[in-house]
Parts: sequence; structure tokens; C-alpha cells
Amino acid sequence: MGSQSQPNQGPATFSGSAATTMPAESNPYVSPAPVRSSSVKNKMGAVKEVLGKLGKKAAEDTKKAKEIAGNMWQHLKTGPSFADAAVGRIAQGTKVLAEGGYDKIFRTTFETAPEEQLLKTYACYLSTSAGPVMGVLYLSSQKLAFCSDNPLSYQVGAQTQWSYYKVAIPLHQLRAVNPSTSKANPAEKYIQIISVDNHEFWFMGFVHYDSAVKNLQRPLQPARSS
Repeated sequence: MGSQSQPNQGPATFSGSAATTMPAESNPYVSPAPVRSSSVKNKMGAVKEVLGKLGKKAAEDTKKAKEIAGNMWQHLKTGPSFADAAVGRIAQGTKVLAEGGYDKIFRTTFETAPEEQLLKTYACYLSTSAGPVMGVLYLSSQKLAFCSDNPLSYQVGAQTQWSYYKVAIPLHQLRAVNPSTSKANPAEKYIQIISVDNHEFWFMGFVHYDSAVKNLQRPLQPARSS
């Protein structure tokens, strides 16, 4: 399950435009979430400050700093433009602060059990038939979940509506978590998620790729040893 493999079908290319419309696909783990009335807007002037803080934090370890910088560059490059992706990440950071942290956002975005704990969060993209969707991947004690940073449009009759793109997979429904690297460009790294009923999800553009692989594979380890 942890072997490196070449992504065969599904993952959108890093150079493709990010999705702005809801993909027309049927999947029991995917659901739209209506757009809230409030939204967060940010200016490009904050980009340097955030990336500067990231650099200072990583500077203690030169090798790790280079890896994170490379992953951040790849993450931002996955979007329709570097500037749009950078502003999107700033907007997400402001939203997290405004709404009281990732744990609170997770519990208001997804149905959760009282005893459920949020373990990890990862900024990344979900590959869809409409293109890569920027968002946050959540790993909790009970599920793996993803929600887009921005709403996507979709048609309901003659009307255009907007919803956030959500994915929620119970951990007991996970069958495999496979890291993949593009042979053509080793900087392009993916994580393939497969459910027990053979639904596939491709995530890419991780800032902390190795950490994501390690922690996403962890829920499968008890099943391997049993």
C-alpha cells in the first residue's frame, strides 16, 4: 500500500487550471455544501509576510527548508495562477483565524461525533474531472475529509448555484493510501486514496507531503497487522 507508483488515470495535471465548476460525477463520499453569506477577502500584500514566516520556521533545518519551499512552490503552481493560489492560501489562513481554528471549521463543515478528534490538516488540491480543487484535507479519529477553499458553480435547471466541494470517507471505509510520483516530473507528487468499494480520490500539491503520507497511512496499519 505504501509503494511508489506512477499515477495512471484520474489525477489532473499540475499545470491545468483549477476547477471553478462542480464536476458532474456520482460518488457516495462527495457532497455539495451551500455557500454561507459571509466570505473572506484578502490583499496580495500579505503574501510576502506569510511566506516569510514559513521560511523562518523552516530555516532551522536547511534540507527541510528546501523541501518545504519546493512543496510550497508546487502547491501554488497547481492553481490557475501563482498569485491566485497564494491569495487563496492567505484567505484560508484568515478564515481559520476568524472562525476559531481548524477544529471548529471541521466540526461546522462536517457531521462529527462528540468523541471525534481532529488529528491533522493539510492544504492540498483534490483532482476532479473539472480540474484540481484547492482546499484542506482533514484527518480525524473517525474520517478522512476534504472541503474546497472556495465554492464551485453548478447548474440547477436554468439557475447557477454555488457550493463548497466536500468529501468525507469513514476510516473503516479506507482500503489503500498510495503515494505516487510523476516519472516525468519528480516534483509532482500525489496521494491516491481508495475506498473499500473502489472509489478513488487523487490529492496533490501538498506543502507537507511526507507528513501527509505517513499520517494518512496510519489508520490502515492495524488492519495490516491483524
